[in-house]
Amino acid sequence: MTFLSVLLALIIEQFRALSARNPIALTLASHARAAHQRLDAGRTRHGALAWLAVVLPWTLAVGLIYVLLLEVHVVLAFAWNVVVLYFTLGFRQFSHYFTDIHLALNADDVGQAREILAEWTGMTTDDMPVEEIVRHTLRYAVVQSHRHVFGVFFWFIVPIGPAGAVLYRIAEYLSREWIDVSDDPDAAFPRFAGRIFYLIDWLPARLTALGFAIVGNFEDAVHAWRQAARQLPQSNDGVLLAAGGGGLGVRLATPIAEPDSLDALSGDVTVELDGQCTPRTLQSAVGMVWRAVILWMILLLMLSAALWFG
Repeated sequence: MTFLSVLLALIIEQFRALSARNPIALTLASHARAAHQRLDAGRTRHGALAWLAVVLPWTLAVGLIYVLLLEVHVVLAFAWNVVVLYFTLGFRQFSHYFTDIHLALNADDVGQAREILAEWTGMTTDDMPVEEIVRHTLRYAVVQSHRHVFGVFFWFIVPIGPAGAVLYRIAEYLSREWIDVSDDPDAAFPRFAGRIFYLIDWLPARLTALGFAIVGNFEDAVHAWRQAARQLPQSNDGVLLAAGGGGLGVRLATPIAEPDSLDALSGDVTVELDGQCTPRTLQSAVGMVWRAVILWMILLLMLSAALWFG
């Protein structure tokens, strides 16, 4: 049931992408803002209480509904899994930016590519050269593909099922949202949300990095990963960028001037790779991500088969 749930949710999402401003997302945003406003008293325990006040109701409700539906009929539980995955996966929520930048660069419309990148990331892209446009596009795409696909995969297949997918998605959202609404990124709320998401995402990020290494250039990916582990030991995104860039043969984890919510993008990982970031690299990245998706699906199918026939 797990494999079929993921497969069907991915297919539905490809044909009918969910808007980032869907009613569920807007309700979650309202809940997160209310918790921040009512409980922010400047201390870490207040950040923890607010985080729990947002995460627990959603996670427990989804888990309880799943258990109740499973008692009624397995088909209803299966349908609930698909619905939850449809709302927690988000391949198409960011891929249109990537695709539009790729098309603009292929048409030699660098100005359009800069505008789309600025809209997507909030960065200042004036006079940005093509290589840097591609590099930043790849960096965001690598991290977003993990957070919207592979991280959700991992937490869905753990024993708590759809509740795990919701836990991961809300934790990821709060780690970004409370940075955006706080004047001080080191304040109690964003600091706690960022730390707890780091812990939740630690293993999934490394499994995704391993997947990128397996389906890409393994030697370069592992080499870059090792350097990232030494230079950015507290950065899950640094591992993703290093392994993803190594898999493509390009250097992605480099410092940038603009502040960003992705924890690794402000760090510096010195990895010597020969490849240049060109529009063709964007197509290679698409292939790498889809190969990684297929790898995860094959492993999930094998796990499901073992449970069914074991």
